[in-house]
Amino acid sequence: MRDLLPPTVSVVVAGPADWTGELLAAERSGLSERAVESRRRDFTAGRVCARRALTRLGLPAVPVPAAADRSPVWPAGVVGTITHTRGYCAAAVAHATDIRSVGMDAERHRNLDPGVRRLICRPEEEELLARLPVGTWWPLVLFSAKETVYKVWHPVVGSWLDFQDATVELDLRAGTFTARIDPARVAAATVADPPAVIRGRFAVEGDLVRTAAVLPH
Repeated sequence: MRDLLPPTVSVVVAGPADWTGELLAAERSGLSERAVESRRRDFTAGRVCARRALTRLGLPAVPVPAAADRSPVWPAGVVGTITHTRGYCAAAVAHATDIRSVGMDAERHRNLDPGVRRLICRPEEEELLARLPVGTWWPLVLFSAKETVYKVWHPVVGSWLDFQDATVELDLRAGTFTARIDPARVAAATVADPPAVIRGRFAVEGDLVRTAAVLPH
């Protein structure tokens, strides 16, 4: 993820030991006693990476608990994001004085079920996808970009978006994407200056798709 985010963002990708690292007391409540092993490993790696990312900003390695909606609760003055998929986990944090919000997502490269694709892609996006070169599952890249966009939007606005609430365009040559939020959702936001456009970057390497974006001040 380091290559997709600006230098003001501290990024940590999980190493082998991080998946079985130590959770702090305030973080353990984010895991149900019935959580399966894969969920425990993902959650643990995310929190270990998050605390290490905080120290790289020069901040204490404080707990990163989970809110009621399972999103990470960052310390005051910090914005951040966590992502995990099979065998990959990363955390990114930044000072809130540098950026308003940061989001990222990682997915294993695969085709999407047609039913899922219909839920994610708007008609104009399907027209774009039909013109893209074969060899990459572009609907999955679109899905990942929207996941990143929603992670950027939520901390700023305080609400979640549906997949149909953002229209994403991909620039393959530049490795970037532009997401335009439904004007009705922007107008309904109860915060000052809600984001109408979010721009980010993407990469497809082997069987891993990565997307990331920041919202500047």
